[in-house]
Amino acid sequence: MTSPLQGKHILLAMTGGIAGYKIAELTRLFVKGGATVQVMMTEAAEQFITAVTMQALSGRAVYTSQWDARPGNNMAHINLSREADVMLVAPASADAIAALAQGRADDLVSLTALARRIHECPLLVVPAMNREMWAHPATQRNVAQIQADGATVIGPASGDQACGETGDGRMLEAQEIFDEVEAFMVPKTLRGKKLLITAGPTFEAIDPVRGITNHSSGKMGFAIARAAAEAGAEVTLVSGPVHLPTPRGVQRIDVQSAQQMADTVLPLASHQHAFIASAAVADWRPTQTHQHKMKKVEGGATAPTLAMTENLDILAAVAKLPQPPYCVGFAAESEKLAEHADAKRRRKGIPLIVANLGPATFGRDDNALLLIDEHGQRELPRADKLSLARELVADIAKRL
Repeated sequence: MTSPLQGKHILLAMTGGIAGYKIAELTRLFVKGGATVQVMMTEAAEQFITAVTMQALSGRAVYTSQWDARPGNNMAHINLSREADVMLVAPASADAIAALAQGRADDLVSLTALARRIHECPLLVVPAMNREMWAHPATQRNVAQIQADGATVIGPASGDQACGETGDGRMLEAQEIFDEVEAFMVPKTLRGKKLLITAGPTFEAIDPVRGITNHSSGKMGFAIARAAAEAGAEVTLVSGPVHLPTPRGVQRIDVQSAQQMADTVLPLASHQHAFIASAAVADWRPTQTHQHKMKKVEGGATAPTLAMTENLDILAAVAKLPQPPYCVGFAAESEKLAEHADAKRRRKGIPLIVANLGPATFGRDDNALLLIDEHGQRELPRADKLSLARELVADIAKRL
């Protein structure tokens, strides 16, 4: 996977807290994502995890004191902040947040945060503390102050705490922090834009236990929703029946049938800047849904005949609105990919269609896409679906 953190330099500042053990895994994730990581630790942080551990994981010597003489100018707080693309304070204790809010400079972390160029090295803060400490008015004032000063606060979560209590203040897990930092680093090319995205299959009921559906997993649509939100868009995701977590910052609406998807999409579409129809919507549905399970007749050899009715073409209907959004369709074909997909694009009257070979992608974590518009086609080679989604979103942002 190509991460937005590829080639970035993260200044990872650890303060005191039992959640420090999670930062070991976070550092590993950053390095795996292509970033370089420079760790600095307060004296309190060293009570929970060693500098040796963090050096082994980051591949760099750890800084623990503002008096560190290794830099030729004896100014680690200046040098380290000038090299960084972002400064991440994690875990951020109540004391550390208070120091940041007050502009104190009495340890290496607070001193470096104060000395950084705030428009070149943004500050991300990941709180970790007891629920009462988090809820205390002083902490809430300090959090509000650092946000007013430009810091981005990530978390906290709610859950079981090391002290035995349960509530807000628990630090996010390493993967969650990684995802948040990744999203923060994505260029906000869609800020101020509203996107409507459909994903997954639809389910057309035959009776209470049977129905007609397809192999779509929804993974591509969910990846596009995540990528669009990362790029700053206000995203509404209309999903068929899938078992996938909702991407951060995305409003999700769950539906079952094609009719329910149409009833949800059409009132929203005219208020969007773009509509991305990645859902695999059933073309047909049974004319009648039986109230009870259709029973097999004992000794009967003839299968029941189902009368079928055509579903509304949601994408074509959106494209024909008086003020349609920019419409992007998807074509899952089994042969003659470019030919069939472009015919579908012209038939539906949309500017862009994204084509792929359905049998080669359904349920998988990777894919290969072919983008087709009136000027020709562009291939996105096989990659993981999130990387492809980010490329697609970047392309759509240019078109908008």
